[in-house]
Amino acid sequence: MILSVDIGNSNLTLGVYQGETLIHRWRLSTVPLATADDLGISFRMLLTSNGVALDSINAVVYASVVPPLVGPFERMCNRYLGVAPLQVKPGTRTGIDIKYQDPREVGPDRIANAVAAQSRHKGPLVVVDFGTATTFDVISKAGQYAGGAILPGVGISTEALFAKAARLPRIDLSQPREAIGKNTVSSMRSGIVYGYAGAVDALIERIEKESGPLERTIATGGWARAIAPECKRVDEVDPDLTLEGLRIILVRNQLI
Repeated sequence: MILSVDIGNSNLTLGVYQGETLIHRWRLSTVPLATADDLGISFRMLLTSNGVALDSINAVVYASVVPPLVGPFERMCNRYLGVAPLQVKPGTRTGIDIKYQDPREVGPDRIANAVAAQSRHKGPLVVVDFGTATTFDVISKAGQYAGGAILPGVGISTEALFAKAARLPRIDLSQPREAIGKNTVSSMRSGIVYGYAGAVDALIERIEKESGPLERTIATGGWARAIAPECKRVDEVDPDLTLEGLRIILVRNQLI
């Protein structure tokens, strides 16, 4: 079995694959100061409570945008799983040509998203990842990683609103019923959800002017289900896109 792990700024997402099939998936809060034992205890509990024996994991692949967790995660894999993990980083064979001025600047999660999207669809494509930051990754008609855009994430934006406007309450981001809110909470929901969806659509339209007509736009990430349904230019939501891209990269490095 393969363990695929995306260590993000807000969440740590992990999935277990049997062959090409994702059989288990979990999302944890990222704890930047977690030790190898902290991670090991959490992973062991999740895996064994779902019937996955630790010694059945024969390969681990991961991407991390949280540098302090790289060492503890690698020690955890070696100590608890008996596996040396593959880290997706500059120099890793990904199978996709990165047309960035400095390819080392592209986050490994963004590369994984591009790899998964490219493996399924013809370009031009856009992947919108609604994470701590909202990233737009463009795959060209030739299947190359062409670049993208970065927007402050939904969580960052809403936290700034709560922090700087003392009279505005914290709210959940359920779907608004109307654009014209009749109270503070409904007005905030409308502004955040519809406003953010409009910003995403506008960026996709600008990207399309430069890339040519898009074949598909795929959304992923923790906030995708809240915002993507209101985006006119998003064709599908795939919450497991990053995990799948990591699995494909592992296969391309022939480590299973």
